[in-house]
Amino acid sequence: MKKVIQFLFYVSAIVLLVGAASRLFLPDIYSYIYLPAAVVFAITQFLLRVKHDYFTVRRLVVQQQLGGLMLVAAGVLMFTHTNNEWMAIMLCGAFIELYTAFRIPNEIEKHK
Repeated sequence: MKKVIQFLFYVSAIVLLVGAASRLFLPDIYSYIYLPAAVVFAITQFLLRVKHDYFTVRRLVVQQQLGGLMLVAAGVLMFTHTNNEWMAIMLCGAFIELYTAFRIPNEIEKHK
């Protein structure tokens, strides 16, 4: 089951990037590509969370989940706002995801 969830995680991450980039080429349907991928990405992050004894790792996992929820919020804003307010939320969520993607493995390695 875990391998299926990991596969969904990777596929949704790729589709999430394609959906965000397709705004340039497919301005009418980019939000329909982005939002389902963001929802699957956030759900798989909650299902694949790292269970660890150290407070720093747990805090980083919560931050990573918050970043996933921000990506979903950006997808919802794509439908509700015609301007580009969603870009700020997506940028913050992507930055949090990037930050935690590097910090979590480093913290786990530090505590081994």
